[in-house]
Amino acid sequence: MWTATMVIAGLIITAILLTHPHARPMTLQGAVIRQDADPTKELPLADVDIEALSNGAVIGKGKSDASGLFTVILRTRFWIGRSVMLRFRHGDYQPLDLKEFVGDKLYVAHMLPVPHEAKPANRPMITVSNVLARYSIKTTNTVNVGSAVKTFEVVNTGNVPCRKQPPCSPDGQWKAAIGGASLDAGEGNEFRNARTSCIAGPCPFTKVETEDFLQGGREVNVSARNWSDTATFLLEAEVFRPMVSDMVRTSHPVKFGQALNFTVPGSAEGVSIQAEINGETITFPFGPNLYLSWAECNSRVNKDQTKVYRCELKPGYKFP
Repeated sequence: MWTATMVIAGLIITAILLTHPHARPMTLQGAVIRQDADPTKELPLADVDIEALSNGAVIGKGKSDASGLFTVILRTRFWIGRSVMLRFRHGDYQPLDLKEFVGDKLYVAHMLPVPHEAKPANRPMITVSNVLARYSIKTTNTVNVGSAVKTFEVVNTGNVPCRKQPPCSPDGQWKAAIGGASLDAGEGNEFRNARTSCIAGPCPFTKVETEDFLQGGREVNVSARNWSDTATFLLEAEVFRPMVSDMVRTSHPVKFGQALNFTVPGSAEGVSIQAEINGETITFPFGPNLYLSWAECNSRVNKDQTKVYRCELKPGYKFP
């Protein structure tokens, strides 16, 4: 009887463990977007406060970033499939409570904006048009600041048999000599288009030995072989100086509804917005707080360091 009781109890426990979901720490991940019938206007919402509740008690908190992403780590272990209330709050949007279930899923919350009061009839809407994003990037240009010239001789006596005592002529028949020269472009400069030529003496019986000077750099070195009488060589190179400067670039933001979006390279500096406000062209520097008098802006950085900006018009402003 005891054996039968123990077997039955074991079977019951095994069945419970196999059929009941396991409890484990959970992380809820999702995105908050603006609710709109037009998918192109469902913009990501930043700085939304998110709370996870169970039986009225807060068990996790989070906040959405510029891309709308949020992560809530539950403070206690939960059964997969257990219900949880997700609460979303933002000053410009209506409160949203979602009843969800704990599990491996992506949670997407759609929030409705708070209706703004209509502007008085004596205060017309301000038009924002011809919007351009402006930024600068560092570019390196090279400027030709001059040239360098140097002559050198390779002294030798012609018609002397080599007798396998190097250096010799390329065919190994005549005694040869090797000489060379070098040039220094100076601090911060570099050589380009370096070249060397035999300019005097029995040039047909000479040969430039080294050609790595063609790669440029601050210093160039050359050597030449001569297996006849003394020959004279000319070494020349153009001197360039790298100059770092700021290049201003512009891009046209893409508008969806009351918001505009644009991206800039990760190396961009001094990002600003140029726009016509009621026909007057004005440049608005962003500054560290991304402040614009006529729009609310935020930014995020992609994995490739590209910066993504989004600006939504404030009440009282409109695009044409």
